[in-house]
Amino acid sequence: MRILFVCLGNICRSPIAEGVMRHYALQRHLHWQIASAGTESYHIGEPPHRYSQNICKAHGIDISSQRARKFVTKDFDQYDKILAMSCDVYDILTRAYPHPALSSKLGLFLNELHPNSNASVPDPWYGEEEGYAAVYDMIEATCLAILDAHEQRRKDEKQA
Repeated sequence: MRILFVCLGNICRSPIAEGVMRHYALQRHLHWQIASAGTESYHIGEPPHRYSQNICKAHGIDISSQRARKFVTKDFDQYDKILAMSCDVYDILTRAYPHPALSSKLGLFLNELHPNSNASVPDPWYGEEEGYAAVYDMIEATCLAILDAHEQRRKDEKQA
């Protein structure tokens, strides 16, 4: 599985998702390609926001080596699943990056946990550090749901 998480600046939500998913995928011995990107170029080359790093570190996950990058059209060819962290990011991706694989690869992150909810992970950039804890919890629950669904599909395939 090759999965890409996308938010606006690639320093808050999507780096947390990348770190959390990589952490749990490795625990489950899954050799997935996991990355993150942003739709905007505000922070290219910068590490994740210090509060994103802090909340991940509090959960035993080090994301300090990640660097922000901008989403590019070829990401549709490189990744199996591209998950927008929010509705505005989803809209940007559908408008700015028309691609034949768009409908089969692009999804809204929280729909993986709550199908058809079309809910967004709030952008903690505008708040204080404690806001990152709630964002982390949403991201962790959704990443675990994605991994559980993957494992269930594998079990079902073996039984078929």
